[in-house]
Amino acid sequence: MNVSKPTAPRAAASDEPSSPSSATSGVAHPGGSATPRRAGQPTFRGVEDGAVADVDNSGVASPNLPSQATVRRKMNAPSERPQKNARETKANLHVPSVVPAATARLRHRGILASFILMVVAPTLAATFYLFAIAEDQFASTVGFAVRSEDAASPLDFLSGFGGLSGAPSSGTASDTDILYQFIQSQALVQKINDRANLKAIYSKPTFDPVFSFSSEGEIEDLVEYWKRMVRISYDSTTGLIELRVHAFEPRDAQILAQLILDESTQMINDLSAIARADATKYAQEELEKAVERLRERRVAVTEFRSRTQIVDPSADIQGQMGLLFSLQEQLAAANIDINLLRQTTQPSDPRIAQNERRIAVIEELIERERRKFGLGGSRGGEEGGYSSLVGEYERLTVDREFAEKAYLAALANYDSAIADAQRRTRYLAAYIRPTLATTSLYPQRGLLSLLTAGFTLLLWSISLLIYYSVRDRR
Repeated sequence: MNVSKPTAPRAAASDEPSSPSSATSGVAHPGGSATPRRAGQPTFRGVEDGAVADVDNSGVASPNLPSQATVRRKMNAPSERPQKNARETKANLHVPSVVPAATARLRHRGILASFILMVVAPTLAATFYLFAIAEDQFASTVGFAVRSEDAASPLDFLSGFGGLSGAPSSGTASDTDILYQFIQSQALVQKINDRANLKAIYSKPTFDPVFSFSSEGEIEDLVEYWKRMVRISYDSTTGLIELRVHAFEPRDAQILAQLILDESTQMINDLSAIARADATKYAQEELEKAVERLRERRVAVTEFRSRTQIVDPSADIQGQMGLLFSLQEQLAAANIDINLLRQTTQPSDPRIAQNERRIAVIEELIERERRKFGLGGSRGGEEGGYSSLVGEYERLTVDREFAEKAYLAALANYDSAIADAQRRTRYLAAYIRPTLATTSLYPQRGLLSLLTAGFTLLLWSISLLIYYSVRDRR
């Protein structure tokens, strides 16, 4: 009887790691033999014809392992493993595919077309017009300033230390501002058009619709065109005004500049006359009132003299007082004489009766003279009398003297105002007389072409940014 020997059980994989020097591993063959493998060789997982083989450190192969030749071939091909690992890594990282080449789309063609229409075409058109059609322009320069002969006040230097003087500043700056606005006003354009026919001067080019003026335009259109052809440079700190007058002929530009200078001079003269009138207005009004008051007072004195037949009551009173004193002396002498006769003669002496009549006449005369003075008497005085006449005359005399003094003061004030107004006279001082151009410098063709290109490019860029901002929001 055959007794089979018990086979040794397959060594189970120990949990403890074996020594690297004694541990061996191999790869199982289909016949049950295993190919030894050095310790530390990593587990290999291979794919061959849909079969998967797992080789671990124990050297035991799974039942579905590929053939030994296949495994050896894969192990002996080291160049394939890095390539396969690279492909797996690339697949795990989800590397995107290569971006295809860019192609022009409809919006790109539209942007190019808009650039040509909005930038290139306007720039070329403006350049062609400026260099081929636009007429040459000549410029005449004139510069002037408003000057004043106003004498400075001794306290003007204190204005820099806090405005202690309080005096108003000179009116030169304000006059210059008025002149600056006057040069651009319709009134000046109308005056110069009446004298030089601006429409004919500015419509000389046969074909220049941009820079020339249409002869059918109205005065309002001419004013707007005037502001384009007359360039004003005004420095408010110094009060200097410089004009550059354009025209299509050099002589026309000089004539227009001279006309502007003449009209500006007339304007400043009118302002100076107005300033003098304002400065002497109140003084002249006071003088007229003083003259009228003095005239009335003198008329009143004249009427008094005509009514009373007395030229000078004071002189007349002195004469009347002399007569009264003389009558009183005669009365005293007559009284003395009659008293002596009464003492030395008989009462029937005719000389006594004669002296008594003489005394009565003297007393009557004295009474009459006293009634003239308003002193009254035994029978009362006449109404008014000399006292009323003298009082009225003195009142008229005082009024007349006061009117005369007021007139003298008003006249002195008026003369002072006239002198002050003459010191404040303003005039136009031209520091650059109208020049005659010899070379055409305008229009500035190169500069205008560059400005056109820059402006259209800026407009196109803004439009493009707006388009893309709206497109990105969709």
